[in-house]
Amino acid sequence: MITYNPKDWWKLIFAFHRSDSFRVLLPGMIAVAVYTGLVAWVENDYLHVSFKNSTLVHSLVGFVLSMMLIFRTNTAYERWWEGRKLWGSFVNNSRNLALKLNAFLPAEARAERDLFRTLIHNFIHAAKEHLRDGVKAHKLTPAGPYDADYYAKVSHVPNQVLKALFVEVTRLHRSGVISGEQLIVLNAELQSFADNLGACERIKKTPIPYAYSLFLKKIIFIYVFTMPVGFVLDYGYWAVPVVTFVFYAFASIEVIAEEIEDPFGREANDLPTDSISDTIRANLTEILS
Repeated sequence: MITYNPKDWWKLIFAFHRSDSFRVLLPGMIAVAVYTGLVAWVENDYLHVSFKNSTLVHSLVGFVLSMMLIFRTNTAYERWWEGRKLWGSFVNNSRNLALKLNAFLPAEARAERDLFRTLIHNFIHAAKEHLRDGVKAHKLTPAGPYDADYYAKVSHVPNQVLKALFVEVTRLHRSGVISGEQLIVLNAELQSFADNLGACERIKKTPIPYAYSLFLKKIIFIYVFTMPVGFVLDYGYWAVPVVTFVFYAFASIEVIAEEIEDPFGREANDLPTDSISDTIRANLTEILS
């Protein structure tokens, strides 16, 4: 995720990054400009014909298209923001679980503290990578009997880490280290981990309906590629930058929405899950040391 100052207008206006919609759409913008210039030449200099009142039709369709793009943007941002709230909940739940374990465990139970600190962060790391390209078991920190082989034998690594946490909490209860009431308190925090991960998986695995995405792209294409037919009558060759800008404006909204509707990746506008994971690791180290 890119960190920036939203009040620095001029820097933002002239800033470009690798995922900027201008760079992504540049080949399409060049194609639209060439196509518009060709239509202007055919209508004005070759055939000397024009299509009147077509700009009125585009004005009406443009209004409808704008409403659709607003809905598209709001839907994508809602998914992005829900993902951010879920990862904020991961931070809070990790802290709460660590604070409760620190209070419940005896001062001399250093091995148990180290074990839980490692397992909690392993879950956060596994959840982060699970929502991306998949978890590499050798990158998880070994803790007690839970080594790379323990994680490598399953397909859903976060569940495997969470199972280890439940096993260790239950072991503390059976050995008399924590009471039944304390077990219930810890269970609520562990359950919240599973609930948050399930909600993140719902966001990732449920994109916008295919028919809606397909229809929106077709409407943008038809709208932009019919604009020159009427606009060159009023603007002449100035229709080239006008139509190109309209294409950039409409297509950029769709490109940005496509990027942020799955907010768990590594793109510039995705959530800073790496930074959140590092924050959780630092908190766990301070609390359970």
